[in-house]
Amino acid sequence: MIFKSTSNLDYLIVGLGNPGKKYEGTRHNAGFDALDYAAQKWGIDITRAKFDALTGTGQVNGAKVLLLKPQTFMNLSGQAVHKAAGFYKLPADRIIVLFDDISLAPGRLRIRKTGSAGGHNGIKSIIAAIGTDFPRIKVGVGEKPHAEYDLADWVLGQIAPADKKAITSRYEDICAALELMVEEKTDLAMSRYNG
Repeated sequence: MIFKSTSNLDYLIVGLGNPGKKYEGTRHNAGFDALDYAAQKWGIDITRAKFDALTGTGQVNGAKVLLLKPQTFMNLSGQAVHKAAGFYKLPADRIIVLFDDISLAPGRLRIRKTGSAGGHNGIKSIIAAIGTDFPRIKVGVGEKPHAEYDLADWVLGQIAPADKKAITSRYEDICAALELMVEEKTDLAMSRYNG
């Protein structure tokens, strides 16, 4: 059975990234890119400016969802998530976040029901705003080539074509996982698409 919140929205699906042309195609925008793909597949336009974000509403497997791309820059992503969650009175476990993970090889996915920030500033901001109990899909973008490499330069760098191909090859899996998650089948999504 689909959960019905006290609002007319069932789930908030958030893609993390940085707004603006200069950040397009960077590792840190893997969440934006995956959400854009899902939105296109589901026929949802993420164009309405609201909650310090670009948003779009639609139906996914019978659940009413709001897709959200914060426009506050990564470190303040929690502001947009907090505003949208507050407006729709959604608990944290109804908020799914897509974001880049440098500890996973390009094309690897890790779905979790909860967790720490793992050094990700966008997730740190969301945890500060709503707590840790939100499900997430980590999109592998690969680790720094060596320890001295500046982390900001790495995550704000362009994804190499081979890595991009590995990441985009998992977009259908990300959509399928999200479709299961809004049906309250996160365990199945984890067993089917982690890796």
